[in-house]
Amino acid sequence: MIERILVPIDFSDYSKNALRYAVNFAKYFKAKMYLVYVVEPMVYPADFSMGQVAIPAIDVDIHKRAEEELKSLAKNFVDPELEVDTIIKTGKPFVEIYETAKEKNIDLIIIATHGHTGVEHLLFGSTAEKVVRKAPCPVLTLREPIKGFQFNNAANTK
Repeated sequence: MIERILVPIDFSDYSKNALRYAVNFAKYFKAKMYLVYVVEPMVYPADFSMGQVAIPAIDVDIHKRAEEELKSLAKNFVDPELEVDTIIKTGKPFVEIYETAKEKNIDLIIIATHGHTGVEHLLFGSTAEKVVRKAPCPVLTLREPIKGFQFNNAANTK
C-alpha cells in the first residue's frame, strides 16, 4: 500500500505538473504527501587562502522565501482532504531527496524530469536520474507531456 508520497519541487512548470499528477495519485491511495524543496547553498570564493565561503544571510532569505512559496503551492495545488507536509532542505538536491525519503519512510517518489539532453545534460546531470539510482523506494518519473495512467474519479473508487 502506498501511504507516503514524496514530491520534489523546484517551482518549475515541470514540477508543478508532477505535483498535480501526484495529488491525484495520493487521492487514489489516500496517501500523505510530502513536498520537498532543496536550497542549494551559495558558495563564493572569498580569497585563495580561505577557500570557498558560504554567505548565510542570503541562504536564510532564500530559505524563508522558499518556505512561503512551498506552503502557497501546497495550499493552491493540493486537495484540502489530503494531508500534506512541506519540507525545506539545504544541500545537493538528489542527496536531500534521498535522505528525506529515508527519514520519512516514503513509499513512492514522484518527480518531474526536465528533459535536458546533449551538452546541458552532460554539464548538469539529472537530479531525477540520480534520485532513481539512489532512492530507497520506487520512483515515478514524469516527462512532459505527461502520459499514462489517468485517475478518473480516483477519489470515488476507494
